[in-house]
Amino acid sequence: MRRRRAVAASAAAVVAAGAAVAGARAVLHRQARIARRRIGKPLGEEALDADRVWGRRHEGTPVELVVLGDSIAAGLGALRPKDTFGARLAKGVARATRRPVRLHTAAIVGGESSTLAAQLDGLPEDCRPDVAVVVVGGNDVTHRVPVPVATAHLADAIGRLRERGAEVVVGTCPDLGALRPVPQPLRALGSRMSRQLASAQADAGRRAGAHVVSLRRAVGPFFITQPDEMFSLDRFHPSALGYRRTAEALLPAVLAALGAAAAG
Repeated sequence: MRRRRAVAASAAAVVAAGAAVAGARAVLHRQARIARRRIGKPLGEEALDADRVWGRRHEGTPVELVVLGDSIAAGLGALRPKDTFGARLAKGVARATRRPVRLHTAAIVGGESSTLAAQLDGLPEDCRPDVAVVVVGGNDVTHRVPVPVATAHLADAIGRLRERGAEVVVGTCPDLGALRPVPQPLRALGSRMSRQLASAQADAGRRAGAHVVSLRRAVGPFFITQPDEMFSLDRFHPSALGYRRTAEALLPAVLAALGAAAAG
């Protein structure tokens, strides 16, 4: 009799735990729907085209800069080409090196780490970047891509870029906990998952020979304390100021990478 009671209690505990998990998943799915409805797509799905030579007043052979990744790398949310992430970065490199910079943006809105291969395939055959910047990860988190899968795609992309002779800079996944339109506890879960991915990206990036910048540490506090200024109208993608801050955070690593390339 005592054994039967123990078995029944264990079974009840398993059922209760299963019900709790199912209930938690239902809450998260409901909150995800709320977040998608709040954010919407007021910016559309196409970023502005900023690909051109920046800093033309400078002399010398242009620095070849390639940007890959997701909608942040593509610059969705900027209202002028010069305010996109790639353009901000290109202008910063041009000022610092006193050389023109030719920007190639391969990043796509909605990009995950698995799309990096196609982005590389889409580059012109004769494109030989001096430096490539990769910002990706947010969509891997929201689409629940396993961390080892996402980081394997990132490492492969870094390897291919280095085979082309490029130095690589990786901006790790931003902290999704800064997204105010996402309700709790989903926002806390997104924060934890994005930090886990960012840590794994940093490890994989360094092992593959990339320069790594933690966007959570470098610009995350600005997005948390100044959301009205740092986010665009969808409160999800950066504003012009948000892109400026993000580009400024990555610029020292890009210049260091170019120095390493010159030394090599």
